[in-house]
Amino acid sequence: MAKRGGFPGGMPGNMNNLMKQAQRMQRQMEESQKELETKEYTASAGGGAVQVTVTGKREVVKVKLEKEAIDPDDSEMLEDLIMAATNEALRMAEDASQEAMAKMTGGLNLPGGLPF
Repeated sequence: MAKRGGFPGGMPGNMNNLMKQAQRMQRQMEESQKELETKEYTASAGGGAVQVTVTGKREVVKVKLEKEAIDPDDSEMLEDLIMAATNEALRMAEDASQEAMAKMTGGLNLPGGLPF
């Protein structure tokens, strides 16, 4: 008579395969994350008057201002342009990260919105 309960026939082997797959996926995610962190994303505002470059680490590494963007009597406009370009560059970095994640997970939604 067969036992009831537990893992019937071969489940531990399947568990080992799952663990190996999970470890391989984790390595791929780490490599992808490192690659994304080295990339740079540049966005502009004001018709190119302001350009901001960020890395995949979400760090601003470059701000370029055209002379016509610098008006001492209207510093608020320059502030708005810098903010708009920075936010767009950060969105680009985030989108690239999400796209890489979707490729890796096959579009699965991971629990808790895990950041990768």
